[in-house]
Amino acid sequence: MKMNKRIGILSLAVGIMTAGIVQSPAPARADIVWDHWTQAEALQAAGNSKAAVPHWQYLTNYYASTGDWENAALFSGKLDAYFDALGDYDQAIYYYEQENKYWVNAGKDWGAVKLQRADQIRTTVELYREENNESIVQQLSDPKGAQLAKFEPAYGTYLGVYSEQDPKVGNIFTKMASEYGKKHAIYLAYAHWGQSFPATYAKRAKEAGGALQIAWEPDDGLDPVADGAYLRNWAREAKVAGIPIFLRFAGEMNGAWVKWHGNPAQYIAKFRMLHDVFAAEAPNVAMVWSPGDVPANDIDPYYPGDAYVDWVGVSLYIEPYENGDPSLPSMLATSNVERLTRLYNTYASRKPLMLSETGVPHYSHSADEDYTEWAKLNLQRLYEIMPYKYPRLKAITYFNVDQGMASAKNDYSLSTSSEIQSYYKQLIANPYLLSEVKDASKPADHIGYVPIDAEHQAFTKGTRIIPFIKIPEVYIGKVEYLLNGRVIASQTSLPYGLDLKAGDVPEGSVLQLRIMNKAGQQVALRTFGISSQVSVDINGAVQKFEQAPVIVNGSTFTPLRAIFEAMGAKVDYEAATRTVTATKGTTTVKLTLDQTTVYVNGKATQLEEPARLVNGYTLAPARFVGETFGGIVNWNGTSRTVTITTK
Repeated sequence: MKMNKRIGILSLAVGIMTAGIVQSPAPARADIVWDHWTQAEALQAAGNSKAAVPHWQYLTNYYASTGDWENAALFSGKLDAYFDALGDYDQAIYYYEQENKYWVNAGKDWGAVKLQRADQIRTTVELYREENNESIVQQLSDPKGAQLAKFEPAYGTYLGVYSEQDPKVGNIFTKMASEYGKKHAIYLAYAHWGQSFPATYAKRAKEAGGALQIAWEPDDGLDPVADGAYLRNWAREAKVAGIPIFLRFAGEMNGAWVKWHGNPAQYIAKFRMLHDVFAAEAPNVAMVWSPGDVPANDIDPYYPGDAYVDWVGVSLYIEPYENGDPSLPSMLATSNVERLTRLYNTYASRKPLMLSETGVPHYSHSADEDYTEWAKLNLQRLYEIMPYKYPRLKAITYFNVDQGMASAKNDYSLSTSSEIQSYYKQLIANPYLLSEVKDASKPADHIGYVPIDAEHQAFTKGTRIIPFIKIPEVYIGKVEYLLNGRVIASQTSLPYGLDLKAGDVPEGSVLQLRIMNKAGQQVALRTFGISSQVSVDINGAVQKFEQAPVIVNGSTFTPLRAIFEAMGAKVDYEAATRTVTATKGTTTVKLTLDQTTVYVNGKATQLEEPARLVNGYTLAPARFVGETFGGIVNWNGTSRTVTITTK
């Protein structure tokens, strides 16, 4: 039929990437489809894309219902482009994701760039807060049902750096502390298959009290990589170095720009062979499997297997322009945070992750443009948001280089800008960013970070809140905090954080963030539940309870057994009579749940509120619990803290 031929030709015209002529609809339906198609084309040509939208929606749904995924994807592309240009980002994201789904159904990866654009225009508002309860922090940071990997910290993130091209440091790693205010845990060096072990770099890392990450690259491909005298000697020298070594063999193997790309089976065999050699010769070496974050679809086929990988790494960079080329689309709206999501979700339950190489340029040589504000925004995300959002991200190695050669694109250097250097020093001062590699290490202040979500709303004493905010306009004008409907803070500079005291946050509070862009327009309003809990200090030591204290009828109830035992008393419970007996020295206390009469050495005394069972734990009024065995009890309303001082 002539109609069939016309529809087939138009399918090719609209779907220029399709593999061939698609099967046309049944004749009775063809006229309807053709009408929608021609009307949409005419309206778009006349500059009336708004009126074309219903036709594109019809065509998208029609082709999806018939399994013609390529045409469904192409008409979804019309819709996502329209809504993106209109600034209706929620609708644009919907159609970008739908277009990608249709391309996947068609067996093609052409939707990847559309997902990238969806992430660029997606508004994200997340909150993270300090948490001083190690058990809560480690529940998020620990591997599920497995031991920590070699050199993995219990929680916290190792600081790493490639400094050889930094004029202030070079490969004298001891200078990092004086130039940047803190020594780093890992120093990066590059080595090439066939060359000797980089002993000088290992020596200097040892002098700086650090570990070494070695990017070992087989420049002639994988064929020469074999077990033999060269490899065995190299491994033995690694052992002699006497420091932790993270060996990143043939990284970015998923990218066609390296000579070891293209044969996953060969790559896996070589990686496994190296693992076995170093396990035998150099137990101080941790094997790091490290793809690039793109192309994502080529990552998993190269994975050598859990038994052969100690750490999963990734090379992850962002830049103002795609491939550093100002003639290509702007990448300013791309966040480094989301770039890690896929790899993290795939591997973090099995292995710790590291950013083997990462960088944020503050200057584009190719465009001759300064991006200091953008760089600071993304450095803050790199060092404050990513370790909190991804608690098993256990190392970050910064690529501290100004690409100042003739073909230069970007300046990632920390020292060529005094503002960037100062800001980096400020960021890495956080104890959560670790300066020494050792098994099960922790931040010196034992403070971690958790998301403010349904399971982590409550805090004790006080907390620091750090938001992750990403808006399509990129730059944030102002962040307002509202607590229970009242504005309590307004922030206009990074990190847009907030300090809260427990006494200001009753149980069941509502915290809202109102986000404005640089033009002063509200672009987001997000709501979070938040609460504070009563804390108890005994002789200056913060007590950790499985059941937190609660306030009932204005009285503070604290866990009876835990506090009595912390004060040196012996506690027994008789289930039949629901009676608690506690003894310390010559003092014996007996009380029965839900009764106000308490006996101290046989003498009755009355409580204003009786002891009671809460979630299986006996709680009693705090002052009674603290004073029963001679303690002095005080209450700090600002931090909502009961302090007990024993005599």
